[in-house]
Parts: sequence; structure tokens; C-alpha cells
Amino acid sequence: MNRLAARWICSVLLCANASAFGGEFIARVIVVLDGDTVLIRRPNGLVKIRLAEIDAPEKAQAFGEKSKRSLSAMVMGKQVKFASRATDQYGRMVAHLSINGLDVNAEQIRQGMAWEYSSYHSNKALIALQGEARMASRGLWAQSDPTPPWEWRKLHPSTQASPAADHSAAPSASCGTKTHCSEMTSCEEAKYYLTQCGVKSLDGNGDGVPCESLCTSRLEIKN
Repeated sequence: MNRLAARWICSVLLCANASAFGGEFIARVIVVLDGDTVLIRRPNGLVKIRLAEIDAPEKAQAFGEKSKRSLSAMVMGKQVKFASRATDQYGRMVAHLSINGLDVNAEQIRQGMAWEYSSYHSNKALIALQGEARMASRGLWAQSDPTPPWEWRKLHPSTQASPAADHSAAPSASCGTKTHCSEMTSCEEAKYYLTQCGVKSLDGNGDGVPCESLCTSRLEIKN
């Protein structure tokens, strides 16, 4: 098989995957899992989104939490436009995110909150943004010798997700540290932390409804 044919087949497969996940659509982010992964709810259930072309520090890495907070500030609880590109080996949608004209993926690079990860397509715009952030010692580039997350994962293989895992259910490894209703920004986020992360403190009376101040009004409307 020549290179042209291989590229054509790859493009067809990527388009098929993107089409299966809905192409472009708008949805509200209910949980930010880390600096390059978010969770949304669609009619068919929870969907985990991996930001395309970037790779953020892992949670246990230096700057991992700051990268997550940066992404949260841009998209948490907001209506975001998703442009699906593919599905990764773990079943996550790989997509470009934008909000009010802001390219979220690129902004994480510009702020020094993630590495550009375009080894298969060489996104020159992202490479340039990373160069600017590095020259300005912005974000993670303020560190003397930051370790790329793909190198960090090689040294810590036990931290990587299993392809067989149910990612739509968001395993506990993806849960954050929130434990109180005052930290929740929506009923959906509270439900996620209760049902998927097992944070029982969100359901003080044990009725299965977390954070009544966020969720009860919705239940009353439905009833």
C-alpha cells in the first residue's frame, strides 16, 4: 500500500469516527477532569472529550493542577462548541473546543498549560504558540526542565488508563478532590461526583439526590 492510499484510508476512518460522534455540536461542560480532558452529557449519556493536538501535565505531575484550573476557568459549566476529529484508543472523543471565538486548545498552549502534541500533523500554529510561551517562561515553562507528559507516563505506566475501561462512566481515577456542595457548579457535576466518584457527603439525607439546592428545583419541574 502506498503512502497516498494509506493517508486516504486514515482520513476516511477519522471522518467516520468524527461523524459517529456528531461532527460539530454545542454542549455544556459538566466536569473538567484535567488540563486536556472534559466530560459532557449528551442524549446517549456521558461523553469524555480529549482535547486534540495538546497534551497537558498529568495530575500527579508538577503543574498538573494548575493546568486543570486553567481549562476549568475557560469552559467549566459553559456552553462550548466541539468539533470532533476522531476517537482515541480509550474510546474518548478527540475534539477541538471553542467558546465565544476562543480556541481553547490553542489557549492552553499559549498560556503554557500544555504541550503541543502534533507529531502526526505538525500544527505550525501550535508549535509557534508553544515557542512563544517557552521564550516568555509562561506557565509550565517557568520550570527549569519540565518533563513532557508522554515521557512522564513512560516512567509511571500504572497511571495510564486501560483501553478496556468504561470511560463513559468516568472511573474514580478521573475524579477530582471536590467533596462539598459549595464546590459544585451544577446539578450534573454534583450527580457525577455522587454516582461516579462515590462522594456520599453530597447526599446528606441519603435520598439519592445530591446537593438539593442545585438539583431539587429541577426535580420539581419534571414532576
